[in-house]
Amino acid sequence: MKLLFSCVIIGLTLLFACQGEKTASNLNEVTLTLGAYTVPKEAYQKEIIPAFQKYWLEKTGQQVKFQESYIASGAQSRAIIGGFEADIAALSLEKDVDRLLEASLITHDWKSRKYNGFVTRSVVAIAFRPGNPKNIRDWEDLAKPGVSVLYPSPKTSGGAMWDVNAIYGAGLKMSEVKNGLVDEAFAQNLLKAIQRNVKVMDKSGRESVTTFENGIGDALITYENEILLRNMQGREMPFVIPDATILIENPVAIIDVNVDKHQNRAVAEAFVEFMLASESQRAFARYGFRPVDEQVAIEFSQKYPQPKHLFDIEYLGGWDNVHESIYGTNGVWTKAMEELGHEK
Repeated sequence: MKLLFSCVIIGLTLLFACQGEKTASNLNEVTLTLGAYTVPKEAYQKEIIPAFQKYWLEKTGQQVKFQESYIASGAQSRAIIGGFEADIAALSLEKDVDRLLEASLITHDWKSRKYNGFVTRSVVAIAFRPGNPKNIRDWEDLAKPGVSVLYPSPKTSGGAMWDVNAIYGAGLKMSEVKNGLVDEAFAQNLLKAIQRNVKVMDKSGRESVTTFENGIGDALITYENEILLRNMQGREMPFVIPDATILIENPVAIIDVNVDKHQNRAVAEAFVEFMLASESQRAFARYGFRPVDEQVAIEFSQKYPQPKHLFDIEYLGGWDNVHESIYGTNGVWTKAMEELGHEK
């Protein structure tokens, strides 16, 4: 009996010791899962995540491990709805975040955060081949016969929606500047003419850039930051920012259901705030993104000149209107694709 009692005491002692070690380990380590679109991968991995890990360790003594996923924005949003337990979604466009809100995965007003929930900005630009053999200077040059154009598919890529929005919106803006009136027919014809020259539509903006780098196409419609990143890496990619182009705003949001399940809200909130702080904003700016922080934007104003006729998504009526009027059943892009399909 004494032997049995001793064994029980030893066993309980070992059990509590192990549980104590596990608790201590849990307190000293936390995991954050980031579900992001592909484009800002380098900025996160090379600067922002390491800087935050250092900051959080010094502040709390806790190690932060990151699990990261980088795919096209729309695909990422759908993956989170499908069960990928991201704690934070850093996506290309707000409609992809709103999809998570509609699925009740986000339960707070994500746009109530500083900078309306946006973490980076950019503009849509046009890259071309060295020496500019096709003499590409503006949108209308992409509609000329014999010019091969690339941009990804709006069905999978948020970046592609920004590209199409930029083309159509530029058509509206160009007609308004020239004639004093918005000419929807001119914008529709411009979009259709450029789409006629589109040869490859990849799944994501990053894949589209890779296709262009592999020698396919005369021109690439993409984020300014994608081009700046390539040039920063020593890969020559000349480009032009059209006078009329769209301001891209990229959102970030905490996935409430997942952080509550993982019990890591404090570190998730801290990471989002860290992304909006000046240190991270400068890091984003170094990797080609236009800062949302106004002071940092002033610091980088020479690197990021203001296009003459810059417009934002509200110029097109906001995302709900854009999804219906451009990508809906009778939307201008949808109809252009149908009409071009009949031409073949």
